[in-house]
Amino acid sequence: MAPKRFLQTICLCTLLCAFPASAAEKVYIYNWTEYIPDTVLRQFTAETGIEVIYTTYDSNETMYAKLKLVDDDGYDLVVPSTYYVNKMGREDMLVALDHELLPHLGDLDPNLMDRPFDPGNVYSIPYMWGSTGIGVNSNEILPETIDSWQDLWKPEFKGRLLLQDDMREVFHMALKIKGYSSNSRDPEQIEQAYQLLRELMPNVLLFNSDSPRLPYLAGEVSIGMIWNGEAWMAQQENPAIVYIYPQEGAAFWVDSFVIPKGARNIENAHAFIDFMLRPEIAKICVEENGYATPVLGAIALLDEEVRSSPVIFPAARIVENGEFQTDVGEALPIYQQYWEKLRTGQ
Repeated sequence: MAPKRFLQTICLCTLLCAFPASAAEKVYIYNWTEYIPDTVLRQFTAETGIEVIYTTYDSNETMYAKLKLVDDDGYDLVVPSTYYVNKMGREDMLVALDHELLPHLGDLDPNLMDRPFDPGNVYSIPYMWGSTGIGVNSNEILPETIDSWQDLWKPEFKGRLLLQDDMREVFHMALKIKGYSSNSRDPEQIEQAYQLLRELMPNVLLFNSDSPRLPYLAGEVSIGMIWNGEAWMAQQENPAIVYIYPQEGAAFWVDSFVIPKGARNIENAHAFIDFMLRPEIAKICVEENGYATPVLGAIALLDEEVRSSPVIFPAARIVENGEFQTDVGEALPIYQQYWEKLRTGQ
């Protein structure tokens, strides 16, 4: 999830003289910005000779819309969040995985397997999981004064907030404040959340789901929403950035590898998934991205500072108090309608 606000394609094979760009073997990956370290992609190519064609997006909605436009000769791998796996599976947009081609599958945390959004992991294999909470620059705001999503509505934060450019995560805040599930399908509850969010808009400076840590580091914002991994990366540059789990509950999600219909290199896609499930590879991803891995063997390899970080690995009570996103089915257009009104100031 590189800090650029436009889609980019990276042919990493050109960096490796042993495997020129004309190599026959390729894998086309469509993924969140800055979500797989370049060193990992280069290592995959060095070991397999498979050229990685890497393109990025900054939201599930962007990814989904793009895939709807692609039929044959599409992407080989994409990495949707929890509820989009379910949605894309129901809409016959995904290829069933061949578990026989994934020998490292047995090292995954069983708590993150066989989830309701993909029973039996027919279509998806978890890559990383994490949360969305509150980011605070402690040089400007005392973290002990912030413990609730509702704090973002304080008048002193007018024009100072960052919100994720993510419809479901923004509505999560308002629904939880109202005491509802963030996966509500009730039109009345969704409308109440929208009305509450309208009251928040004077405080909002910008929406960012590309690299939300950057406005914190640049001093543009001092408080707002942020992914835990982005907060972790921000802390490496500025320890004053603090990550807070709000008392109403953080939003939790799992990002998973899936193979879309129209993939042109299905075996190479499986090879890449299995490569990413190796403990030493998963370790690199955690240490660079700051998100939790489902690869159990990787956790023991992590430095103590990383392994014990509550930003990356929250306590069980924090997870239980939060809520994992699920597909809202027929209610999705209702969310989309209110999201458009919110973004356009209606």
